[in-house]
Amino acid sequence: MRVALFVACFDDAMFPATGKAVTTLLERLGHEVVYPPGQTCCGQVHWTTGYHREAAVLARAFTNTFEACEVVVTPSASCAAAVRHAYPRIARTVRDPALARAAEGLAVYELTEFLVDVLGAADVGAYFPHRVTYHPSCQSTRTLGVADRPLRLLRAVKGLDLVELPEAGECCGFGGAFAMKNADVSVAMVADKVRHVRDTGADVVCAVDNSCLAHIGGALSRLRGGVRFMHLAEILAETGPT
Repeated sequence: MRVALFVACFDDAMFPATGKAVTTLLERLGHEVVYPPGQTCCGQVHWTTGYHREAAVLARAFTNTFEACEVVVTPSASCAAAVRHAYPRIARTVRDPALARAAEGLAVYELTEFLVDVLGAADVGAYFPHRVTYHPSCQSTRTLGVADRPLRLLRAVKGLDLVELPEAGECCGFGGAFAMKNADVSVAMVADKVRHVRDTGADVVCAVDNSCLAHIGGALSRLRGGVRFMHLAEILAETGPT
């Protein structure tokens, strides 16, 4: 397939290795990856903080950029959720039926959805000999409903020891602007999450949203506990020594 990669502005600015990992992974599976240069922020943050007209401008830019693409894949569950679920609401709010039609015509997938549901590839040939735990981000589970797709992919990675994260369904406390507007609550929530991560004895905590991982990883780094954080795509891109 010819896959259009939507990196997401958070990843592009702070975690460029994730976009590179997605490209490496999909090309290894035999697909062509293209990067439409006109892409920018999907508008999720603007929408959730009440800047509806600004969100509509970004949504129109997104649909214009990707309208001719067969399929769009992103390593950001929250951005995929914004396009698929927030764009129709944005269109209704600003009374733009053309935007609603454009959004409906897009085939946008979060990476694990694309691998498992579209490609039927739970085993992507990865090798990662480490003890790993998985944090299911709120957007991936509550909005997108990715369910066990990330876990199916992790279980198929050779050498990987997957350990269950206690109270996995609890929010890490990031929530975009929530972490800034409700800092004390956010810090308390991530303290709980980090305690559970450390209880697993994992070497690595992974997720399908770098926003959550930045929050969890920041808290882990302050404890100097030696637990790394990695996007799931980076694990799946690993093949070990050749």
